[in-house]
Amino acid sequence: MSLVPSVSFVSPVIVAATIASYAIGWAIGIPVLVPILNTIASFPFMVLALTRGNLRLAAGRMLVWALAMGVTATLLSYARPAQTGLLFLRGPSYRAEMFAWVTTGRGAESEPSQFIPQEAGHAAMFAGLALATGGLLAMPMGAVLMNYMGHYVGTLAKTSARPAMTLLLAWHPWAVIRVISFVVIGVVLSAPLLSRIGKFRVDWTDARRLLAWAGAGLVFDILLKTLFAPAWQRLLLRIVGW
Repeated sequence: MSLVPSVSFVSPVIVAATIASYAIGWAIGIPVLVPILNTIASFPFMVLALTRGNLRLAAGRMLVWALAMGVTATLLSYARPAQTGLLFLRGPSYRAEMFAWVTTGRGAESEPSQFIPQEAGHAAMFAGLALATGGLLAMPMGAVLMNYMGHYVGTLAKTSARPAMTLLLAWHPWAVIRVISFVVIGVVLSAPLLSRIGKFRVDWTDARRLLAWAGAGLVFDILLKTLFAPAWQRLLLRIVGW
């Protein structure tokens, strides 16, 4: 399932618009507006792809958006951690939670009894918002999640003895899989409402296939996290050098 060729021409525009959304949010300085501005940067491109009935094109564009958000939020938090702590919703609390986990190995990240209900709740809320609002409210929720994850990674790298390695490895592989799954779920579940409003057709067979892959991704995310989070914490602790 290749998405990259379909998004190559639009990708630079999405990336530029996403970066501009952070610049505007930084200038305004109102945290709640940042995920809304992030969404404005990408939502029209998803809708345009869906009007062509092309779910994979829409998903590919939103994966570019997610990548742009992840990189931008992470680098901003590395360069200006105090400012992004004020700008990104839940940034400081998630940072404190994850720093404690990196330091001690204790916390929700290594406890399936804690993180499975939390992730299931996030997935259910995100899916419900996508289905009910055509993605209009799901995408800001996704932006909030991306921004506070980026804040954790960027600020961890700022304190690290090996910042470059930390910038890569603190984006835990299961988190990356979860982001991809959320993107696909958001696009597919946005399609029913948007297709009714815009009166366009969607390949629902392909939609079910993509949704199944995304659901499998969420299961794989939980499996990887359960098996490897403790070892990943020890690896990060060595790299950070605390």
